[in-house]
Amino acid sequence: MKRYQFYKVASATPEVFIGDPAANKLEILKIMSELDPDTQLVVFPELALSGYTCQDLFLEDVLLRNVRIELEDLVSKMPQNLLAIVGLPLVIENRLYNCAAFIRKNEVLAIQAKTYIPSYNEFYETRWFSSGRELPKNATVTLLDKAVMVSNDILVEDLTTGAKIAVEICEDLWVPIPVSTKLALAGANILCNCSASNEIISKESYRRNLVIHQSASTYSAYIYSSAGTSESTSDLVFSNHNLIAENGYLLKETTIKDRKKFISSEIDLQHLISDRIHFKTSFEDSYSCTCIQIRSNPIDSIQLTRPVNAYPFVPQDKQKRIERCHEILNIQAHGLATRLKKIHCQDVVIGISGGLDSTLALLVCAKAFEINKFDTKGIHAITMPGFGTTHRTKNNAQILMDILQVDSKEISIVPSVNQHFIDISQDPNKHDITYENSQARERTQILMDLANKTNGLVVGTGDLSELALGWCTYNGDHMSMYAVNASVPKTLVRYICESVALDAKQSNNIKLYNVLMDICDTPVSPELLPPDSHGKIQQKTEEVLGSYDLHDFFLYHMLRHHEEPKKIFDLAKLAFQSVDSNVILKAIQTFYSRFFTQQFKRNCMPDGVKVGSICFSPRGDWRMPSDASRNLWLKQVNELNEQD
Repeated sequence: MKRYQFYKVASATPEVFIGDPAANKLEILKIMSELDPDTQLVVFPELALSGYTCQDLFLEDVLLRNVRIELEDLVSKMPQNLLAIVGLPLVIENRLYNCAAFIRKNEVLAIQAKTYIPSYNEFYETRWFSSGRELPKNATVTLLDKAVMVSNDILVEDLTTGAKIAVEICEDLWVPIPVSTKLALAGANILCNCSASNEIISKESYRRNLVIHQSASTYSAYIYSSAGTSESTSDLVFSNHNLIAENGYLLKETTIKDRKKFISSEIDLQHLISDRIHFKTSFEDSYSCTCIQIRSNPIDSIQLTRPVNAYPFVPQDKQKRIERCHEILNIQAHGLATRLKKIHCQDVVIGISGGLDSTLALLVCAKAFEINKFDTKGIHAITMPGFGTTHRTKNNAQILMDILQVDSKEISIVPSVNQHFIDISQDPNKHDITYENSQARERTQILMDLANKTNGLVVGTGDLSELALGWCTYNGDHMSMYAVNASVPKTLVRYICESVALDAKQSNNIKLYNVLMDICDTPVSPELLPPDSHGKIQQKTEEVLGSYDLHDFFLYHMLRHHEEPKKIFDLAKLAFQSVDSNVILKAIQTFYSRFFTQQFKRNCMPDGVKVGSICFSPRGDWRMPSDASRNLWLKQVNELNEQD
């Protein structure tokens, strides 16, 4: 696919020969030759050119001299356009430093010195190494007949790609304020770690969590490379733990069990830059650093190996998905429970259609009443059959209301809507937008007036995906007094209802399980058009709008990462490989067209609890003028149509 701002990186652990820089250089070159040609950065372990476990051999001049010789030879033999970070010991003005060299073809760009030198338990580095804080001002070392900057705050900026790369060395990450935190505040968006981390019980998971958390807290990518099992095992076994993380997500990993020489993945720089812009206040206390600027050769395309999740709102692991669903339901319920307590209200009014959204909203109401210890008869659940209501949905609605022991009522909207058609001279056989919206607004009028009558609060049922597409009737189902589903995407609604069904099955409430599972299997529909000749749902939302799977994918990538339509389309083709690209194209055209034209509905949406990173509340999250131009976005979409 097109490169966009993907930046390919690798983390490597070569076999090490302790005290033999020439042999170590060959192992490093061997790994470089095996990397994908489009790899732009590779990180090697701490003291990779000498071996970490040299101990007092670090004091031998013959070793230190040959490390420099082999570094210069390594630089001359590297692949073109590859930036590498290699650990090595270097003497600067009569002190020995544990360093990492930024190198590329025929050039040593800069040297980063380790700041925190451990001297506890199994570590005894202070016997040999000085801290980078002790470097003389403007320190340099001569390599390849050139004075190379040595510091403990180096940043290499690639002006071609936008990558800003910095490195810390092992212990620098394990301290209360890591060196990489300061480097990130200075602008680094790709953080690297040349490490020699030994393996002991439970350290692997701690190390993994440390790396993932550091990438999240700095809105960065983090590439961690540790020495491996070929280091001396006199007292320790080293971890071979290599990790590539991006902004809190682990992309690739290899551990001591795998013994792989390297791992690689792609960093999405656009994601990182977008988050830095969005969360700019977190970076106000910025630091300065020594910046080296380079230009790499531009690469037009890339083979993407990192996974593209087709369902970004839905955890792929079943157990994690169930936990996520329970968490969301609890957030929704506590939001409603708190609102009811604060306004001294023990009655809610909710419309129940037998569809997914209203089912979830009713389950939220039941849980909120349980939290507040309110009588469930204060939940006034109204089913309002109309011209498109089917026996299946009406029956499911009634069964659900009965099981939950709420106050239920059936009010047909057919007589009142027919009278309304007479009043506005609407032909009832003309199934247009007026025909549909008249029903939605009639239902809302009933709910609002019943709320007045019961001194209650109307609970909204519409979800995040419907708000994104404006698939709701303005001042109809668009409106409520508290919208509990407003931040829940359609692809998650089904799973939340399913998780409640599974709980019911475990507690032997088979009737609740059966009705919830049947609701989950029911096609998504507003049921505003008459059913077919067999009494089944004729109006299926996804046949009109396109798949909600696709729309939620577009929604996530646009709103969470602010990606452009071309990139989202290419990612969608990778994520939904079984879906024809023309189907994806039609759906993305619908998405962008409706997203812009329907903003007026989002600008006056009711209160509703936020449960995830994306929410449309104009008071807290998404602010956009209702009359914004959609031309730039649709221009890209139309160009996709021409290309396809």
